[in-house]
Amino acid sequence: MRAWAVVENEAPLQEIELPTPEPTGTQVLLETTYCGVCHSDLHIWEGRYDLGGGKVMNLRDRGLTLPIAMGHEIVGRVVKLGPDATGVKPGDIRIVFPWVGCGTCSACLAEEDNMCLAPKSLGVYQHGGYATHVVAPHPRHLVDPGTLDPAVAATYACSGITVYSAIKKVMPLPPDEPVVVVGAGGLGLNAIAVLKALHHRNIVVVDISAEKRAAAEKAGASKTVDGSGEGVTRRIIEACGGQPIAVIDLVNGTASARFAFDSLRKGGKLVQVGLFGGELALPLPLMAIRALTVQGSYVGNPKELRELVQLAQQGDLQPLPVTTVPQHQANEALMRLRDGKVTGRLVLKAEAA
Repeated sequence: MRAWAVVENEAPLQEIELPTPEPTGTQVLLETTYCGVCHSDLHIWEGRYDLGGGKVMNLRDRGLTLPIAMGHEIVGRVVKLGPDATGVKPGDIRIVFPWVGCGTCSACLAEEDNMCLAPKSLGVYQHGGYATHVVAPHPRHLVDPGTLDPAVAATYACSGITVYSAIKKVMPLPPDEPVVVVGAGGLGLNAIAVLKALHHRNIVVVDISAEKRAAAEKAGASKTVDGSGEGVTRRIIEACGGQPIAVIDLVNGTASARFAFDSLRKGGKLVQVGLFGGELALPLPLMAIRALTVQGSYVGNPKELRELVQLAQQGDLQPLPVTTVPQHQANEALMRLRDGKVTGRLVLKAEAA
């Protein structure tokens, strides 16, 4: 198979040849048709995360090895099944759940693979959708997109379930209770769409980019807030008509986490999703006095992917704006994302599509 892989961190992706996998056991081999380009790919390409305070997490220390074909927002066509795989057949088009684990622990058996302590995520620890072929470990990791646009359906495997899972952590709320979404990139636009599909009406979006704030308003945000400079907390509170009960930080850097936390009212919850980097110093007495919650949210699980796809198939979930580019232009697409030149989502379109 061909792959557009990270061979050296922060160097251009290289087109390489790799052996086409032979599925064993319950594995399913698919031919990639579409694959989203996610901001997490940039961290993998860089090989590190900024933990704040001068501390850096090196991904090689966490088991990532090069070369690696990134890409975890995958739609593919079933090519071949392992001897123990059932439920799909060659030619079927499926969304591939990428956040797989060991397959045998209690989390994996409960279909909470993203909580597995031995992650084997596609596009991170195993080759993903920046390659012509990909292996799903089990048919339960494959979801039928039905009549959905496959380029949009690919984004549900990460962008979609990431915001869906985060939103579930602040629900239920009255539909007119403000929910603050920090970041109006691909995740932010998907968050607006999911909240609207769940019939939530009061969505306040924060971003430093005027262009992205305009995109958020077009997508259905109730109000938008400039996230740059001083006074962001005050502007959020004004836009919400008071301190909000729920903030979902899809950027999650030092600055955004600080103004998000500071804006919360008593009993409020901050859900941290993004991987921008940095650290957050919390005033511990206020955590108790104001009964605040700060909770991380890591992608989602197969159950949530199926729920999200069902929501989309019902017609209530507006599709994220996507731009397709040929798969062989993966490096150019990644650099466009790095340079902040993407509104919505870039999706690689393979020859097999």
